[in-house]
Amino acid sequence: MNSVPHRVLLPQWIFEKAAGDEKELYRLVRRYMWQSYQGYKIIRIEGSFAICERTDRFL
Repeated sequence: MNSVPHRVLLPQWIFEKAAGDEKELYRLVRRYMWQSYQGYKIIRIEGSFAICERTDRFL
């Protein structure tokens, strides 16, 4: 497993849809990451970025 954190820029619509609700924000981010970035685990959200860790193996 790679311990180097990856920063994934989150689209603005996620923040607009969440409208300040932290639980909704995390739900939308998890859904977005599951669809677009399989193999990444969310560590935390910092500003407009999801700080992630890769869970899949690569060369």
